[in-house]
Amino acid sequence: MFSSLNPFSRLSKKSPRLFILFGIALLPVLLLSCVPTYTLAAEIDSVTARHVRLQNVVSDINSIINDRIAQAIDKANADRLLVEDIGGIEVETRRPDCDVDDLYTSLRQSIFQSYIVGWGLKGYDIDLQFRELLAGKTYSLRLDDSIYRDINYLQGFSLNLKELSDVTNINGHVIGLDKLGHFFAEGWRYFEISQEDEGDLQQAMDWGNEMEDGLFGTTTTGIFSYADLVANFNGWRFWNRVLLLESDPMMGFVERLFDRAYVSCDIQVFESIKQHRVVRAWATNRRFDIGDYIDAAWNEGNNCNGYADPLIEEKVKRRVTEIDADFHCPVDAAACVKAKQSYGVYAPALLHPQCLIAIP
Repeated sequence: MFSSLNPFSRLSKKSPRLFILFGIALLPVLLLSCVPTYTLAAEIDSVTARHVRLQNVVSDINSIINDRIAQAIDKANADRLLVEDIGGIEVETRRPDCDVDDLYTSLRQSIFQSYIVGWGLKGYDIDLQFRELLAGKTYSLRLDDSIYRDINYLQGFSLNLKELSDVTNINGHVIGLDKLGHFFAEGWRYFEISQEDEGDLQQAMDWGNEMEDGLFGTTTTGIFSYADLVANFNGWRFWNRVLLLESDPMMGFVERLFDRAYVSCDIQVFESIKQHRVVRAWATNRRFDIGDYIDAAWNEGNNCNGYADPLIEEKVKRRVTEIDADFHCPVDAAACVKAKQSYGVYAPALLHPQCLIAIP
């Protein structure tokens, strides 16, 4: 009795072939409804925005993240007393000082601004937050005005649904705000993988490459962003530096001697006297500076994108030529040479082939 309200029933009777084509066109939307939004990537257009003059937002980002880290430390130190009901008797127990799990959970909750940090990576949430927090200091571009305007829903359904992220200036580098989401969220996943049993940074990078070639990139947007992988890698460096559990792979021997963790477990003198025991608590050991991680490889104008197929690449190149006939990737070959030296053995997994072979 409801067949008259079902568009599929009449369509399938009149034209089975048309019905099949309609189903194929609808498939990405149906798949999207089953995929959490945090797994779908946002992209940026670094070509159109290349000559836009933007204010350096490094101090804004640092202020926001340092405030969130401070809040996380306070939360991780709070509520150390627990009251448990044991056989009908309330027993007061004390949680360990400087609990590492509490610290990392509090940091993720504070940085991601979410109490349900276990539900997804939250990278897209961070992207949206910084678009609002840095309003007036970023460059926003509609998809229809970008170099990706010809990528259709079948080729990049997430790209079409989410539009583009904003572009900003961080220490002179043209960088998409989506990279901050990769830095904190995918960076956390890298760190998590490396801390698992027999896990390491290389395994984390393999996961990142697989995801960029899947749900975070080519499958959903048609674009493979090497700059995303650079942001992920540096995000691992950030989360590792919270307590400096491993040596930073991008530092030399002398630099490592002077490197310090963001957070330390310090003795609280007055509380120790008051409680007649040694009391320790998390404390800020150094301030966060996004400039410690940013370089030219975060810029997709230098660290070029790859594409899901030649048809998409040809569409993008045609639009790039229309917008900027003089544009060629990498824009700054010398920056690529420097990035190759900086990332060392990790460079082949992080830099586009054109960046790897660049000659200044």
